[in-house]
Amino acid sequence: MRLSRFLIRSTAAVVMTLAFGAASASADTFALVTINQQALFFNQINDGAQKAADAAGAKLVIFNANNVPSAQNDAIENYITQKVDGIILVAIDVNGVKPAITAAKTAGIPVIAIDAQIPEGDNISFIGVDNAKAGEDIGKFFSDHVKSDMSGTAKTGIVGALNSFIQNQRLDGFKKAVTDGGQAVTFLDTVDGQNQQDIALGAAENLMTANPDMTTIYATGEPQLIGAVSAVESQGRQKDVKIFGWDLTAQAVKGIEEGWVTAVVQQDPAGEGKAAVEALVKLKKGETIEPVINVPVTIVTKDNVAQFKDMFK
Repeated sequence: MRLSRFLIRSTAAVVMTLAFGAASASADTFALVTINQQALFFNQINDGAQKAADAAGAKLVIFNANNVPSAQNDAIENYITQKVDGIILVAIDVNGVKPAITAAKTAGIPVIAIDAQIPEGDNISFIGVDNAKAGEDIGKFFSDHVKSDMSGTAKTGIVGALNSFIQNQRLDGFKKAVTDGGQAVTFLDTVDGQNQQDIALGAAENLMTANPDMTTIYATGEPQLIGAVSAVESQGRQKDVKIFGWDLTAQAVKGIEEGWVTAVVQQDPAGEGKAAVEALVKLKKGETIEPVINVPVTIVTKDNVAQFKDMFK
């Protein structure tokens, strides 16, 4: 009798396991290959993608490259072997990752690029911001501010991420608009924050020490902005250095309210992640998607920062 009960229970457990396995196998599996999980921006992409996957009954797996470009290539190759149903990529090296994207396409796995456009790549779509144009937008805002609030003169240091294609686009767009703006703006050193907060902080501090007469800083991404904000605070330069940059954080919101962080380009990373998963779901249903899906940005200043504060509570 005990043996019979054991067999019944064991058989039931096997049936449940097989049923679960069948259900899991039938669900679409999407892979998200990201840059790091330190920056809030990338975590917000993850959150938006996860919510969309949950809503669609799909499985989402997330790979953290920890800022290593080759790790993204390896991850895509592994996901091809695993035969996932689609890949979402936030690329570090937009050219170096192209062969892996082509391999995915050859295997019949669509790749959607988020945030960083792949030049002439085999990804099926790009979802994100026109970084060069948004760089120009913040550059024009900067130039107008220099004219109206700084007597037409500024000395500007840059905290960038030199291994990031999109952040270099943001810098190029910014410089173009500032140059076209006609104000007396001197560009000082450009330091490399490497998309890591601690490195960006050290780079920003070195930038300020080397340029004691610097009056403005432009930071091209979230870790760089955090580093610049922290450096200005640690050196007590809030009264004589104004910061412009990308991607809000709690520290940046505080600086905007206090008046020394002047303007920050705010994207919609959760919206980008959501849109990418929804696009892959459409493809699985045989529907078509646009090759470029632009997500608008907002330049956040003291006038409109209140509507973003709840994000950081």
